[in-house]
Amino acid sequence: MSPTKPANKASPDKKSAAGPAKPAGPQPIVSTGYWLFKSEPDVFSWDMLKARGAAGEPWTGVRNYLARNNMKAMAVGDLGFFYHSNIGKEIVGICRVSAPAHPDPEDGTGTWQCVDVSAVAGFKKPVTLSDVKANPKLQNMSLVTSMRLSVQPVTADEWAEVCRMGGLDPKKLKR
Repeated sequence: MSPTKPANKASPDKKSAAGPAKPAGPQPIVSTGYWLFKSEPDVFSWDMLKARGAAGEPWTGVRNYLARNNMKAMAVGDLGFFYHSNIGKEIVGICRVSAPAHPDPEDGTGTWQCVDVSAVAGFKKPVTLSDVKANPKLQNMSLVTSMRLSVQPVTADEWAEVCRMGGLDPKKLKR
């Protein structure tokens, strides 16, 4: 994206005495392109998402502002790990955001949003929470530091490492 020309058409060689402009208010979360979605497998499992096929499933029921804002930041085509929480505690597959954030149909207040996701690929070997915690390359991953957050950003380096651990080549995954 290219910056727009300022309205005052100030000379680009002169710097403002006031210094750089400060952003007003909190800044929006920007898509990392990679995410982690947590689900209790006895409520909604990886196999259930795979059974939905290309139609996918709305990721409903999230009632945490940061997790909601993470979903609002997602772009169609972003990829996410599918994590079985409580039972198993392991990353079992990869899903794709197939629809942008929209009102959660289970919410009557209009406060909550969700994205739609569809299954992309299962891991050859699930990556357990203990595997993630034992890997020094993943010590700052949100799964370790913000364990209760149901929708989390994942860095590109974390993405590549977890894919390697699960037996998938991240370069072969299409957005």
